[in-house]
Amino acid sequence: MPQIVPIRDLKDTAKISQLCEESKEPVFVTKNGYGNLVIMSMDVYEDLSPYNYVMGRLEKSEEDVANGNVMDAFEGLEEIRAKYDL
Repeated sequence: MPQIVPIRDLKDTAKISQLCEESKEPVFVTKNGYGNLVIMSMDVYEDLSPYNYVMGRLEKSEEDVANGNVMDAFEGLEEIRAKYDL
């Protein structure tokens, strides 16, 4: 369930920080009853960030190449075609 807090609660930064850490999701901040801000822990941000997702996949790919876990593209395509009867 998303956490929603009024902007006046941001005065208690320790409480907001704890809420962000415990909720493991973005916390929505309202101003005059309307959405205004979204805050989250660094861990949640890193998990949700598309940039970090892509960089993580690139790092994994580089590790695969370094470990020799590669195959010829034509062989890979042949395996896919055989697997899916294409």
